[in-house]
Amino acid sequence: MAAENLAVSRETFDNVILPVYAPAQFVPVKGKGSRVWDQQGKEYIDFSGGIAVTALGHCHPALVETLKSQGETLWHTSNVFTNEPALRLASKLIAATFAERVFFGNSGAEANEAAFKLARYYACKKHSPFKSKIIAFHNAFHGRTLFTVSVGGQPKYSDGFGPKPADIVHVPFNDLAAVKAVIDDHTCAIVVEPIQGEGGVMPATLEFMQGLRALCDQHNALLVLDEVQSGMGRSGKLFAYEHYGIKPDIITTAKALGGGFPVSAMLTTHEIASVMAPGVHGTTYGGNPLACAIAETALDIINTPEVLNGVDARREQFVSALQKINEQFDIFSEIRGKGLLLGAVLNAQHASKARDILNASAAEGLMVLTAGSDVIRFVPSLVIEPTDIAEGMARFARAIGKVLN
Repeated sequence: MAAENLAVSRETFDNVILPVYAPAQFVPVKGKGSRVWDQQGKEYIDFSGGIAVTALGHCHPALVETLKSQGETLWHTSNVFTNEPALRLASKLIAATFAERVFFGNSGAEANEAAFKLARYYACKKHSPFKSKIIAFHNAFHGRTLFTVSVGGQPKYSDGFGPKPADIVHVPFNDLAAVKAVIDDHTCAIVVEPIQGEGGVMPATLEFMQGLRALCDQHNALLVLDEVQSGMGRSGKLFAYEHYGIKPDIITTAKALGGGFPVSAMLTTHEIASVMAPGVHGTTYGGNPLACAIAETALDIINTPEVLNGVDARREQFVSALQKINEQFDIFSEIRGKGLLLGAVLNAQHASKARDILNASAAEGLMVLTAGSDVIRFVPSLVIEPTDIAEGMARFARAIGKVLN
């Protein structure tokens, strides 16, 4: 049977896809801006952004034009060669950040895997083969490879897959004293998200981030920032580290980097990159010209005062609407995050209802996310229209009303 004639529905998922997801009962088939339509033609407002991926909304015309243009020019060459889109994108990322060298991958997990390997390899080559300890944080999330789930440190993601990579220590987030208690001269890196996304939309404090930088300097360790979710304008700056007045040694970015097309990057300095050589690390698809061309267009649009300044204005509209909903229903204990990475924390009385609220929101025509069992997460397009925010929040209020009543 030809693929175009094969009828598929939500029920098809249960028969053909590995059961590692629990998708919603509707199947999106079309998107434009911050609106999505399902197979039955029902319209949804998208506050989920593909989990902070579609930073310019669905089918942004500039990204579509780049996809068409590059798709008719050069799709793939492999890293046996190089290509112009990869070189342009790397140059622009370097110009916009602390970085001097870039490694391209396909996902946040792949970028983080490269970052963690580089941190250990640098310590081995520059200091000692025994300088391998990685300090990470409870409730962190860094990807789904065995190394990245081990650094993430959430047993629900890492248990059951056999022995884990050794010499990884986890301490409480935003607890500088806990880091001081475990850091030593065998530490090669501290790995941290400036804003824990999956871990409840929890921003790092200024004191914490600046303290981590100082501790790394004292112990010849690298400060590795996972900006897979917080980067590319999500916080109101191109990268969230800019809020903290520090310079990291390595950062990773993915998700919004391609605006919906799979691409990731690890950024670092000449000094740290100098230990690498051909064959030490690599990837087949990383630096793909199609992905890099789209990411270059996304970067050009996001890294502008118009978009970055607009994030704060849209955040204010979200927070104001959430506060009004809370006045009506008394359901949130806190609204936290930075920019358009927002978490509405359910109070103790309603702490188990996050998934119910997500499902009720979908029924009202709104796509939201959770971050644990007690946080509703909002990561919409950075250029979402104010009218879409207002309508989406009206639908969210109706969903909460139905859950509570």
